[in-house]
Amino acid sequence: MKFLHGFSHKTRVQILESVKEEEKTVSQIVNDLNGNQSNISQHLACLKGCGLIVGKKDGKYVYYSVRNQLVRDLLTMFDVVLEDIQNDIAYCEKHID
Repeated sequence: MKFLHGFSHKTRVQILESVKEEEKTVSQIVNDLNGNQSNISQHLACLKGCGLIVGKKDGKYVYYSVRNQLVRDLLTMFDVVLEDIQNDIAYCEKHID
């Protein structure tokens, strides 16, 4: 179930969306998310450990991307499903104790 852990934090999902279509360096991801490098780096390590992203070293930079097309497809499917059920989610959040 380590795989699902990668989707359990908002920042990790934002990182996945950031690198979904193109590989990026940590600095580019930090800029996309308006985050801090230390925090983003920790989440990148988690995503690598969960098998969702890969890093490719090129000189002094590491370029991160989603592991493969299946992960891209899964992210797209999440977007489609969430759009379809967003009203139900809002209702649920209002009624949680």
